Amino acid sequence: MNIIVRQGKILSQIADLAVVALYEKKKGKTETWDLPDDPRAKTIADVLEEDGFSGRRDEWVSFRSFGNYRAKRIGVIGLGKREDIELDAFRLLGARMIKSAKGPKVYEIAVAFPAVDAGSLSLDRAIEAFAEGVWMGAYRFHPYQKKESKTGEGVEIKTVTIVIEQRSMVEACTAAVREARVLSEATMLARDLVNTPSMEMTPARLAEVAKTVADTSDRIDIKIFDAQEMETMGMHAALAIGRGSQHAPVGVHLTYHPTSEPKKRIVFVGKAVTFDSGGLSLKPSDSMTTMKIDMAGAANVIGVFQALPLLAPDVEVHGIFLAVENMPSGTACRPGDVVKAKNGTTIEILNTDAEGRVTLADALSYASELKPDALIDMATLTGACVVALGEDVAGLLANDRPLADALLAVSRETGEALWELPLYQPYLPMIKSKIADVKNTGGGRGAGTVTAALFLQQFVAKRIPWAHIDIAGPSYAEKETRSDFSFGGTGFGVRLFLRYLQGVSR
Repeated sequence: MNIIVRQGKILSQIADLAVVALYEKKKGKTETWDLPDDPRAKTIADVLEEDGFSGRRDEWVSFRSFGNYRAKRIGVIGLGKREDIELDAFRLLGARMIKSAKGPKVYEIAVAFPAVDAGSLSLDRAIEAFAEGVWMGAYRFHPYQKKESKTGEGVEIKTVTIVIEQRSMVEACTAAVREARVLSEATMLARDLVNTPSMEMTPARLAEVAKTVADTSDRIDIKIFDAQEMETMGMHAALAIGRGSQHAPVGVHLTYHPTSEPKKRIVFVGKAVTFDSGGLSLKPSDSMTTMKIDMAGAANVIGVFQALPLLAPDVEVHGIFLAVENMPSGTACRPGDVVKAKNGTTIEILNTDAEGRVTLADALSYASELKPDALIDMATLTGACVVALGEDVAGLLANDRPLADALLAVSRETGEALWELPLYQPYLPMIKSKIADVKNTGGGRGAGTVTAALFLQQFVAKRIPWAHIDIAGPSYAEKETRSDFSFGGTGFGVRLFLRYLQGVSR
């Protein structure tokens, strides 16, 4: 799908569907709709009155033009209250519009972009968010289906034309759309990787995809470690988790080099369990059905690196993941085993289903050796985080106030919700082992997300600003909670990290 920006009048556009976005009317006040300045717009006002349209967010009305307009159909979508509008509202508007507009004969859409009030929210930024929503809302994953459904989902919308009044803003808004495409395609790559069944998305395959991305730019280097090299490097923790699978563990280290002197060195670590059966601490069957998603953190790393050469931040970026499959077998690690991580810390594995933190122990130890200015990991780590925050919100735990504040600010911009949880040091005894340095479960039912983060902290070198983002909830959607999500992997965190890097490079 192509998105273009054009100066003009919406009712003069030739399209299969012309869309107008309207703010909600204030209750108890007589006010007219902010419709296009065109005598023909009265017909639209009449339809809105007849249908009881109020302009509430996501409200949708569509009708045939019967030759009164150059477009075959007219669509009107609600924006909600003008005073409540924020950047993410335009992202959701784009996604809701593209989903509402899909139909068997809709190939070309023109949309009149609503007025953006002065202040911190500029027209080009609003259009950028809108374009992200359009691309992400249109995303579907269908490679394993014989044919598309017959409800219009199989029709590919070819072009969305954003119509604005200010000719002087066309160039800036076009550039914003180009950036939105980069961000959206990086997110959709992560979605594709998460949605691909684990029978195909093995540790080796995940590393192959990372290499393919690295090969697209001479500014990206890649190192791939096989199991023997990981053994030599002292990554015994990750190797223990992968020991029960026929698919050998693989380590990946991507490096992005900016064109100018880097302002910072940032390291991004992703959890990369390509399938999590629970190991010998076997999951119930219902809990296993979505466990192909347990490499969403690594998928985000790969998505980020696809976008970096195009966004070109002045930051040296490292992306690290250790890909394993957690399976039960005669060679699998057992509850009660003790393994040594790369930094020398010993881990008592009491539950083989708390495997992600064990693999991250080696990844974070390796990442710390790079002496980064900031270290951020993303992981589908704990069900406790889903219990605490639900499926829309990721948990943030950090040892550095400025880093946490920066990520929280960016999350409000990208619409990827974070909620900070405490890295509560008095809970540290909960992960202390009687026979090793630490154990991989906190014991009991309380504070599971906090104790998991405290475990990870043992493998981050002192004085390194570090943030842990638990994406167990929002990394995968089994029902639509946001209009820019579709069923399956969401790519939650890709745009968050890219926007964070852009902020660091300013």
